[in-house]
Amino acid sequence: MVERPRLDRIFHALADRTRRQMLRELSTGRRNISELAAPFHMTYAAASKHVRVLEGAGLLRRKAKGRAQECRIQSLPLKAAYRWLLSYQPLNLPREYRVGGLKKGGIWRNSLYFPSYQGSGGRDRVV
Repeated sequence: MVERPRLDRIFHALADRTRRQMLRELSTGRRNISELAAPFHMTYAAASKHVRVLEGAGLLRRKAKGRAQECRIQSLPLKAAYRWLLSYQPLNLPREYRVGGLKKGGIWRNSLYFPSYQGSGGRDRVV
């Protein structure tokens, strides 16, 4: 099982939409920090801060290529977070709301959003 501080860093990094979108960009190939910053119209310094958070969580590796910093995604921490989520999967959720929906292209198709579900008369709310 993955140690708690590492999972905390992973989920902290994934909590930000910009960082999730940066990871999505990196899933198609290597990018330098300027390329990661461009879709968000942010400065190099701001993008570099996001990259440092992702790097601290182990979600990407950064390598100097001349004056540019090339980044590539690291999948092992994402797999560790996915395994942790599976271990806490509620048994009473409908099939389309379960974590397995990620793999099957269900309701989570292109995002890391978990829709809210009202079950058991309002007592078990998952958001």
